Amino acid sequence: MAQLTGMTILITGGSKGIGQEIARTAAARGARTLIAYGGDHAAAASTVRELEVLTPGAAAFQADLATERGVRELFERVAERVDTIDALVNSAGVFETAPLEEVTDDTFAYHFALNVFGLTHAIKEAMARFSPRGGSVVNIGSSVSSFTPAGSVVYNASKGAVDAITRTLANELGPRGIRVNSINPGLTATPGMQRSEFSADAFVRDIEARTPLGRIGVPADLAGAACFLISEESSWLTGETIVIGGGLH
Repeated sequence: MAQLTGMTILITGGSKGIGQEIARTAAARGARTLIAYGGDHAAAASTVRELEVLTPGAAAFQADLATERGVRELFERVAERVDTIDALVNSAGVFETAPLEEVTDDTFAYHFALNVFGLTHAIKEAMARFSPRGGSVVNIGSSVSSFTPAGSVVYNASKGAVDAITRTLANELGPRGIRVNSINPGLTATPGMQRSEFSADAFVRDIEARTPLGRIGVPADLAGAACFLISEESSWLTGETIVIGGGLH
C-alpha cells in the first residue's frame, strides 16, 4: 500500500465522485489533502470535515477551473495556505452525450474548457508550486478515448486530448522531475455518470456483459492506483495511461 505521509496533494473535483474518493484515500494514507470544487459548498465542507479526521490540514477552495484566470486564482489561494505541493490530481471534468447532428460550438466549449484547457492550465500553475525535487501529476481521463462509445464524440475527443497531454508533458516536464500519468476509468458510478445517458439500464447492462470482471466501477476502484502514481513507489513511471475498467478496453 503506497503511503503518502508528509505529502501535500491538490485534487480538483475533490468534493464528489472519483476525486472525493482519491482525497479520502490519500488522507487515510497520511497526505495533507486540498480540494478544489465548483459550486456545491455543502459537499465540499462535508468532505473537508471527513479529511480532517484522517489527516489534519485539509482545505477546500471554490474555483472556476474552466478559465485560465480561475485556475490562477485557485493556485494563488493555495499558495497562501501551503508553500509547496507534492502532487496534483486533475479529477474535475464534465460530460454529456449527444448524436453528431446535435453537436454545436457550445458542445465543444462545454467539454474542452474544463476537460482540456482547465486541466492544462492547472498543470502549468502546479509547476511553480512543486518543490525543487519535482512532483507528480495524475490526470483522470476516460476509457472512452479507446472504447469510443457512440453518441459522445466531443467528450471522447476531449478525453483523447488528455491522453495526448499526458504523454507530451511527461516528455516535457520529466527533466524537471515532474511525472505526468493518467488513469482512464471505465464506466464508474459517480454523480456525474448517474445524471447522464450512460446511466441508462440498457447501456449499463451492455457494458457489464462486455466487461471481463462483470460489473461497472465505483470510485474506490480507482483511488489506490491514484495514490500509487502520487507516491514514491512510482518514481520511475511517467507518460503512462492506465485503463482501469474491469478488463474492457
